[in-house]
Amino acid sequence: MKRFNLSGEVAVVLGGTGVLGGALAEGLAEAGATVAVVGRNAERGEARAQAIRKAGGQALFVAADAVDREGLQRAQEAIRNQLGAPTVLLNAAGGNDPKATVTDTQQFENLPLDAWRGNFDLNLVGGVLLPCQVFGPAMVAAGRGSIINIASVSAHLPLSRVVSYSAAKAAVLSLTQFLAREWAPRGVRVNSLTPGFFPAEQNRRLLFNEDGSPTARTRSILGHTPMGRFGRPEELIGAAVFLASSAASSFVTGTDLRVDGGFLSQTI
Repeated sequence: MKRFNLSGEVAVVLGGTGVLGGALAEGLAEAGATVAVVGRNAERGEARAQAIRKAGGQALFVAADAVDREGLQRAQEAIRNQLGAPTVLLNAAGGNDPKATVTDTQQFENLPLDAWRGNFDLNLVGGVLLPCQVFGPAMVAAGRGSIINIASVSAHLPLSRVVSYSAAKAAVLSLTQFLAREWAPRGVRVNSLTPGFFPAEQNRRLLFNEDGSPTARTRSILGHTPMGRFGRPEELIGAAVFLASSAASSFVTGTDLRVDGGFLSQTI
């Protein structure tokens, strides 16, 4: 449909080298956007960009660390010179440092401060703040753009064990609403996308044992998810394309779109 056609858009996907970010990069490209895959892992980034080009899309990999302002500024310049001015920014960089996880042997009061700060640096500072500071002003100056921040169900209902990750993602929701209010008069929409449980690098050790069998945590999660299963990366694409499209979501800003299989609707 025309409303979901992203032709003419230049989309920057931070964390595009990851499982979810990579799937979203491919989805935006399939909808017609020219995509810049940005991340630290050159091998995975180049492979993702190549897969997009092989499928008939336009894509470029640019190496940058989301927590490095100067690196992001260099990435912005490279993208602008090779693809054009970005009009969509999808912030998918994030993760949880296992050292900041509450376990049977490491209680909350003993969590190392450096790991706590690391989760905030990755999920809030690098996950939203710096990319928005670097890529946002040009969108504001142009009077158009869509920014999509990846949140988490744990931002709404703090999950056991991953306390600093949950707190950082809650801050992502707050910063998203702040920017939505600030930039709406200047034509830039800012929203968040909340995935439910999608197995990826960051949570695999919590969800599966070394032999591949589900952990007790997985059984608890699926028991709390009305659909009774994990999400698949491609199931996030429709929501991202909707938020990226100025035709489909022109009056949508400051909102959080949940793709969680009903997890946040479940009570007893």
